Amino acid sequence: MNVTKGGLALFSANSSAAYTELARKITERLGVEPGKVQVYQEANRETRVQIQESVRGKDVFIIQSVSKDVNTTIMELLIMIYASKTSCAKNIIGVVPYFPYSKQCKMRKRGSIVSKLLASMMCKAGLTHLITMDLHQKEIQGFFNIPVDNLRASPFLLQYIQEEVPDYRNAVIVAKSPASAKRAQSFAERLRLGIAVIHGEVQDAESDLVDGRHSPPTVKNAAAIHPSLEIPMSIPKEKPPITVVGDVGGRIAIIVDDIIDDVDSFIAAADTLKERGAYKIYVMATHGLLSSDAPKLIEESAIDEVVVTNTIPHEIQKLQCHKIKTVDISMILSEAIRRIHNGESMSYLFRNIEQLAGRTCGTITMLASVVMALNPRALKLHFSCVYSLSSIILTHPVSLI
Repeated sequence: MNVTKGGLALFSANSSAAYTELARKITERLGVEPGKVQVYQEANRETRVQIQESVRGKDVFIIQSVSKDVNTTIMELLIMIYASKTSCAKNIIGVVPYFPYSKQCKMRKRGSIVSKLLASMMCKAGLTHLITMDLHQKEIQGFFNIPVDNLRASPFLLQYIQEEVPDYRNAVIVAKSPASAKRAQSFAERLRLGIAVIHGEVQDAESDLVDGRHSPPTVKNAAAIHPSLEIPMSIPKEKPPITVVGDVGGRIAIIVDDIIDDVDSFIAAADTLKERGAYKIYVMATHGLLSSDAPKLIEESAIDEVVVTNTIPHEIQKLQCHKIKTVDISMILSEAIRRIHNGESMSYLFRNIEQLAGRTCGTITMLASVVMALNPRALKLHFSCVYSLSSIILTHPVSLI
């Protein structure tokens, strides 16, 4: 890796070892040692962070995987950021693949936009840059007054479809609600497949009925508000019967979304697709929260396979349900860290991520084979050297051909 290791420090802010696996993979890919830090809970459940090495003048990357105790995870991250700031770090970059509270990004009745609150807290603590992945709404980037790189996991899921789904050319991409149609369209266009949309399902929490525009509540008599006002009566919405727009008969149905947490809507969609003739059903999402009894419900459902990335650890859920599969996205996160530290352009990751996802494994294998042929003792060559060579080839392919 072409970086000055003396100016780089990578830390995992998780107090639980079960949630440091992604950080371990990223440091291995970069060929650097993880920073020494202690993150733990006091007896009274207060979070304590002790950085055990100098970070003065360094680029500090804090990798935080969201655990089931999301509020503790947030406090660990905030305290780690502030500890780095008070230790005179040059830049503090948060690597938060799944941004918590991202679903609370709209005003609903008399609630609050919690995503904005969390963004303000992170910036106030001292964060100077954020790397995340597939935000629930892209507009969340506007809540920050610092640079935000919202990476995409779709190329890795597309690669999984092409390599692991038999006869994927007979598949159709499905949006389980009209709100997911744009994401489904993106998948369908890249795979040259058809699209289907399920319409009429139970109203979800993100409808415009609860976005705050019905406050104050409607009244039967407009004069009750003010005698001179004539406010039209609002007409309540009625959900139509469940329909599938698109042909799924005799096809493989691939439901795509960004988050899979409460699986009831996915199971209902799978049952509808089965009734319409789909013979195999996949569910693909970037963030697999899979809370409460989601693994058990998936195991007993019509869903054949659930594919999620490792932005959130779910090893326990995989033990409970054999249908859950994982796609590793540590490669793109490590490349983003390398580019930010070296001051290189990040636009390459957005323009060429499809090629990067598909070619990195083959490039590394080829380089390792060449080195082995020249010197069998090169087995001891550090992985970071091979990764650096593959990064150079992918960044400057013409100059090396």
